[in-house]
Amino acid sequence: MQTNVLGKTFRSVSGVGLGTWQLGADWGNVSESDALAVLAASAEAGVTFFDTADVYGDGRSEQVIGKFLRDHTAGTTVTVATKMGRRMEQVPENYVLSNFRAWTDRSRKNLGVDTLDLVQLHCPPTAVVTSDEVYDALDTLVAEGAIANYGLSVETCDQALAAIARPNVATIQIILNAFRLKPLDAVLPAAKAAGVGIIARVPLASGLLAGKYTPATAFAANDHRNFNRDGSAFDVGETFSGVDYTVGLEAAGKFAELASTVEGTTAQAALAWVSQLDGVSSVIPGARSTEQARANAAAGSLPELGAAFNAGVSEIYDSLLRADIHPRW
Repeated sequence: MQTNVLGKTFRSVSGVGLGTWQLGADWGNVSESDALAVLAASAEAGVTFFDTADVYGDGRSEQVIGKFLRDHTAGTTVTVATKMGRRMEQVPENYVLSNFRAWTDRSRKNLGVDTLDLVQLHCPPTAVVTSDEVYDALDTLVAEGAIANYGLSVETCDQALAAIARPNVATIQIILNAFRLKPLDAVLPAAKAAGVGIIARVPLASGLLAGKYTPATAFAANDHRNFNRDGSAFDVGETFSGVDYTVGLEAAGKFAELASTVEGTTAQAALAWVSQLDGVSSVIPGARSTEQARANAAAGSLPELGAAFNAGVSEIYDSLLRADIHPRW
């Protein structure tokens, strides 16, 4: 498994990590035993970075990770990144030290740790991203020992660039996949220059880049791929990366053809492409089964995809997606 330094945390983490939104059972049912099995399979396959949030299953994801860590203390070194800021309305006046303390105390209890490895503000409004007081409060949490490092999970490249300019921001989490290329323009170079780690989320465009969906594919009622296609619940860019589903299927078909020219499955090629980008610390696909967890982790060991593959990704994006996607995020 490829490993990288996670920005200003200076921790070594696996190039392919594990996103755990789905383990909170927010979109489709996942039992605790299945969730623990996914965590174990990932760790056994070399994954050393788990990403969660305090709102995933109202804390269930954090709690399951905490149980896993307690039961696997020997020989398992995992960095856990959590997120905060969506337990209340996302308005600037709620991003204050007292709330930060309450939210991080809850996450510390859920995870069973005294100090959180990394806490990220969870897609806050731009006014929060640019607030001096917010960073002062986060610095206070570090000084108090509640958190070791902090970063931001953002929706737009402009937000990412504003956060990267702050001296103590350790990481930026942003949507980055073969259907969302804008972060390559300025965000990755700026982060690398500042020593900020990039955590790439939604790397499979909500599954589109696995190449298995069709126009007839049905999603559960509580699955965001069903209820958030129009952005009615949260930023539409989080679902299928903001790509229209029909257009996405066409693009996914072309990506599958491209992936057939390299080693691994279509999904593994999509993950490897992100993890091999210069400046990406870890890519965090989700997994709902042990088989999927192992397959995702294996993408971190694939050979370099090469210039021809990269050109193919750009061609798909430019011909089908750029006009609708690039100006928005």
